[in-house]
Amino acid sequence: MIQICQGVHSALQKMRHMEASLSKANRAFPDCSSMASKLRAMNHNVEEQLRSQQRQATYLVHLAARTTPKGLHCLSMRLTADYFALGPEQRKFPNENKINDPKLYHYAVFSDNVLASAVVVNSTVSAAKEEEKIVFHVVTNSLYFPAISMWFLLNPPGSATVHIQNMDNFKWLSKYSTSKKYDSNDPRYTSELNYLRFYLPEIFPALHKIVLFDHDVVVQQDLSGLWNANMEGKVIGAVQTCEESESSFHRMNMLINFSDPFIAKRFDVNACTWAFGMNLLDLQQWRRHNLTAVYHKYLQMGSKRPLFNTGSLPLGWLTFYNKTMVLDRRWQVLGLGSDSAVDGNEIEQSAVIHYDGVRKPWLDIAMRRYKNYWTKFVNFDCPLLQRCNLQA
Repeated sequence: MIQICQGVHSALQKMRHMEASLSKANRAFPDCSSMASKLRAMNHNVEEQLRSQQRQATYLVHLAARTTPKGLHCLSMRLTADYFALGPEQRKFPNENKINDPKLYHYAVFSDNVLASAVVVNSTVSAAKEEEKIVFHVVTNSLYFPAISMWFLLNPPGSATVHIQNMDNFKWLSKYSTSKKYDSNDPRYTSELNYLRFYLPEIFPALHKIVLFDHDVVVQQDLSGLWNANMEGKVIGAVQTCEESESSFHRMNMLINFSDPFIAKRFDVNACTWAFGMNLLDLQQWRRHNLTAVYHKYLQMGSKRPLFNTGSLPLGWLTFYNKTMVLDRRWQVLGLGSDSAVDGNEIEQSAVIHYDGVRKPWLDIAMRRYKNYWTKFVNFDCPLLQRCNLQA
């Protein structure tokens, strides 16, 4: 990766020198067309090499983003082995009576990454003023259920309650058609865990509200103020991403096909877009509007013709259209996994920071200037992490 980046830098320098040479040659030999043609051909070759190296660098970055680091794989395997060495009683978590209590603060994260889940939970609990009121629901799949369960059995989150769920035990999920195939090798777009967000009322039938996190966030401030927000009949609370000055800027037509008459008739291309990452959900209003069925309508339509780009975000914009409450921008700052110029003051003041993009903080390709916000919630002195050579 370093060699590729050095190659790109070298090619840029060559292009600058070539441009200077062309300019000098034209001044010194205005009639020497053959020399100018040759230099232009050389310049064209250098540009082609540059584009090739840029494509290769982009490919390697995305390849690294799709690959599970060896240390994380080691950690999951060790935790899984330890979990199956426990007896049934040792696998139980305390405070099971709190799991369905709607008067408490319920948070959820859907993940197959042990350390990512741990950071979301640890940072939320660390920032909370009343951690005993927190119930954290971690939803994963059969492969990672033992490892994530074992991690939180060994590292309970203070006086907060943690609840680990295996999505493969959701028998009701089989009645829904979730078979849409996505033309992507990126697990962010193909993982079923990423689309479980559209089944929150079914996953948590006893709850009235829930805050859903992506697993690439860090919580920096107490979030209890969210629970007192007046949602005015809206279903989802989210931070907008429609300001052109922002790195996260989106328009509806960037990810949704407005050339389709169905879309053009029902949605405003200029409607303000918003982000996943940290969202407040009113599950009672969700049930009232039957939005899971709305999601499935768009999912099925999108499987027959190109209505939207791959990913859960455009589906979210369609499903929650006109049902979104705008949260103050200080609740979430975006771009720490894609933008090297996020304002430091915004990061410090934000309640939640989001590493959206491919450069996740647990990967070697993470942006170093942002990584400490994430690593400070991981105890790298833990013997398990040291045996797997996991370092800050």
